[in-house]
Amino acid sequence: MNAPPAVLHTPGFAHYNAAWSPFHPSRIALASSANYGLVGNGRLHIAASNMGPGGPAAVAVEKFYETQDGLFDVAWSEIHENQLVSASGDGSIKLWDVMLNDRPIRAWHEHTREVFSVDWSNLKKDQFISCSWDGMVKLWSPEHPRSLATLQAHHACVYQALFSPHQPDVLATCSTDGTIRLFDLRAPAFAPTSNSFTAPLSSPSLTVPASGTEILSIDWNKYRPFTLASAGIDKIVRVWDCRMVKLGVVPGGAESGGAVGGVCESQLMGHEYAVRKVQWSPHRPDMLASASYDMTCRIWSTNPPAGRPHLVRIHDGHTEFVVGCAWSLYEEGVLASCSWDSNLHVFRV
Repeated sequence: MNAPPAVLHTPGFAHYNAAWSPFHPSRIALASSANYGLVGNGRLHIAASNMGPGGPAAVAVEKFYETQDGLFDVAWSEIHENQLVSASGDGSIKLWDVMLNDRPIRAWHEHTREVFSVDWSNLKKDQFISCSWDGMVKLWSPEHPRSLATLQAHHACVYQALFSPHQPDVLATCSTDGTIRLFDLRAPAFAPTSNSFTAPLSSPSLTVPASGTEILSIDWNKYRPFTLASAGIDKIVRVWDCRMVKLGVVPGGAESGGAVGGVCESQLMGHEYAVRKVQWSPHRPDMLASASYDMTCRIWSTNPPAGRPHLVRIHDGHTEFVVGCAWSLYEEGVLASCSWDSNLHVFRV
């Protein structure tokens, strides 16, 4: 029997995503919004999970920060143990230090619509990226007052942008246009210039036509370069090998140019509604988790033993949309799921 999860309840604030600290094994950050993120303020929660012999025993808020608009994502700094960056519905990005109270230590506002995702590079540890519903991806350094570069990644909402964990200058994006795109910042077109933040660039190295509907989430496999998982409106989690390419243009997206490719290795089906988040385990190359509007968080194996199903477990303890999930970086098999029911669950798979 599965042990019950440790639960953190934050009344009045629906959770959008969670992130474990790369420095402190028990510390979790939560991006949250009042009124389900539709209108009103946001809150950044800093929580700690206590591990018992059978798994997480308790989780509690250490401190929180109020924001004027809802928060959709959060990412910890890879270079400073007490700092993290948040993505806001008003188009702003804020850098926080958990040793300080009340206010962010830096703020940027270049996006013209909601910032939906932020990701800190674990290879170039002084850089992070953001993506927005304005179609842009921006490259940042905490020490610079403006973005280092701007990519016109899609001509539609960009839901997620992630650095490759294997190559420091490669990143992937997903969008409402149903494609995954890979960009290489070493290409001459992306050489940073003094006015790059006002001159968006667009030159994907590879475009993967991954779905006929919106793709809401992607993630790089931590052990297999150029292997990504994707998920979205069509309820299917797919695994892609992006080494297979051919020259051409994407149907309906001729402006993107570049190469087209990607081979779908597997399709994981079972969710009843759209899948909002997918994330590979940092400890196993064949295990990933997904969070869905069907109010479940599911754990899958892409290489199950003979005769076993791909679906390993269904966590159905939430009572609203589950929109975020995050594997612990230190405790193998420990997963956090967060939901619009204002609850964070931490449990061992």
